[in-house]
Amino acid sequence: MNILVCVKRVPQTGGRIVLTPDGQSIDTRFLGHTISPHEECGVEEAVRIVEKEGGTSAVLTLGPAEAEEQLRDAMAIGIDRAILLETGGTEWDPVSTAGVIAETIEAQEATNGEFDLLLFGNEAADTGDYQIGVRVAVALGRPVINGIKEIWFSDDRREVLARREAPGGGWETFDLPLPAVLGVKEGLNLPRYPSVPGRLRAKKKEIERVALGASPSGALGLGAGEDAAGIDSAIPGPTKLRLRLPAEERTAAEVIGRGPEAAPAVVDLLERIGVVAR
Repeated sequence: MNILVCVKRVPQTGGRIVLTPDGQSIDTRFLGHTISPHEECGVEEAVRIVEKEGGTSAVLTLGPAEAEEQLRDAMAIGIDRAILLETGGTEWDPVSTAGVIAETIEAQEATNGEFDLLLFGNEAADTGDYQIGVRVAVALGRPVINGIKEIWFSDDRREVLARREAPGGGWETFDLPLPAVLGVKEGLNLPRYPSVPGRLRAKKKEIERVALGASPSGALGLGAGEDAAGIDSAIPGPTKLRLRLPAEERTAAEVIGRGPEAAPAVVDLLERIGVVAR
């Protein structure tokens, strides 16, 4: 089995979100970054499949040069090779992103052979677009199912079977001919942590880089009048107006004492909430 996992560099949860002055994006300078949780499961699944079935695994991302960190994390877990479609750090729209990824996959397959399975996260943790995997599958003419939480193969290895939770309870099982595309969800597996030897091996591996620039225009040698998905650029697309942060909820705080003098007040408080009894 030859498996490709597509991942995205996203801010870690728990950090304080700050917007850029123009309100168009999140200021990520002081945030830690990681791979979306769904995609972490995709990386783990690719490694498990190759460990069991043989073959090779690859990881691909479109993003800034700093996304090398996430690619090396994936290789530290066991992914064989990595491809970085390097942008200027700006967020591309789903149509352009999917178009460039689809063209890159075609180029990779022309050189290295066909991927049996493409794994995407069900949706990115930051934008939640739910589009990239489906758009890539349509561009490549391959069957696709999203929301997958279990994967296995037919005895002849010509089909992949995938299961997802059904609305209202129960499970839906799908049978897709290979090559296929799956959008996987957190809960598919329990991703392993990279080992120290794995990190050392990943640090030495080469990453294949494709410089795209900050804009989809002209990416991968597209013709005039087309965007990265081969769509007439005269067709208007959505325009982001601005991002807004939700109002912060502030909770009142009361100082009940300082130092040893606060002990009686603490005991009184614990009694009132039922933690201790006299």
